[in-house]
Amino acid sequence: MRRTLLISTVLAAVAFAAPALSGVTPMPVAVDSPVSQFERDRQSILAQAGQWRVRFDMRENVSFRTGYTPLDEHQSAGDEIVRVIYDDGNRISLQHILVIGDDNGNVHVIKHWRQDWVYEPETVLTYTDTNRWTLTAVPADARHGAWSQTVWQTDDSPRYGGVGHWDYEHGMAAWSSDPTLRPLARRDAIRDTPYDRYLGVNRHALTPTGWVHLQDNIKMGASDGDDSEPTAIVQEDVINTYRRVDNYDPTPGDAYWTATKDYWATVRAAWDERIEAAGGLYLEEEASRGAVTGKPLMDWAQEIQAGTLTSATAASRARQLIARATVEPR
Repeated sequence: MRRTLLISTVLAAVAFAAPALSGVTPMPVAVDSPVSQFERDRQSILAQAGQWRVRFDMRENVSFRTGYTPLDEHQSAGDEIVRVIYDDGNRISLQHILVIGDDNGNVHVIKHWRQDWVYEPETVLTYTDTNRWTLTAVPADARHGAWSQTVWQTDDSPRYGGVGHWDYEHGMAAWSSDPTLRPLARRDAIRDTPYDRYLGVNRHALTPTGWVHLQDNIKMGASDGDDSEPTAIVQEDVINTYRRVDNYDPTPGDAYWTATKDYWATVRAAWDERIEAAGGLYLEEEASRGAVTGKPLMDWAQEIQAGTLTSATAASRARQLIARATVEPR
């Protein structure tokens, strides 16, 4: 029963990029490994691919607004594969796919988030305000030796982006971003909260058993009685721990990707075209699902795998939907 409840929690939490799959998890590069910094960084990013048991741990800690009480700690867990779907040297794309079995032997597969890494990026897509993302220039001095990480939602619509450096001090391989704005995650968007965005710092670090994704989030909202700049409401720690395991079958997740990867490549291209054309993106979000494009884009992928919809038809629908959804009302 506990496992069933846990599965339900994870499935709810996620309702919020193609070369061949790689099922091999590269081992972290030793701190004293005699390779270039660039190649060391690449191997640190690629080490996040593999088969994982993930623990999601979120805790609000410090309130900055009178009368606001931090939420209790929230934990969940799930099985997730991460596959390298693109790697041309300077650009690496990692696709996360949840593969969750229930007590009745059923397996639920959900295309989860995607992380794209670019070396010395000239621009990065950043969240700037409600329903708006901007293609932001990265100054030359800031991009030297740096990597951008852009995070995309389940339907490949954008979530947030940031720039930072990998470092290997104190026996760690870790990347830290600059502070970046991002929209609320579903866990907060579905509640009546005094905040409407996060100002967060990301850190990805390798561990002996895998890797960890750390977030230091300041949850921001409007000032009391004031519509000026958002102010801090509460600080939150998010610790997502990826532990390498082989005690579940990743085949359903890989089968889903094999069936739908051409469709999703078209979807990614459609998003990229709109972003490049407008220098950013306008896209409305729904509290329960994330982007308004989320449900149809995800549903069409399921139909492709089921054999009830062709990739070509789904891709045409996706392009039309994305074109409509990214037109800002006048």
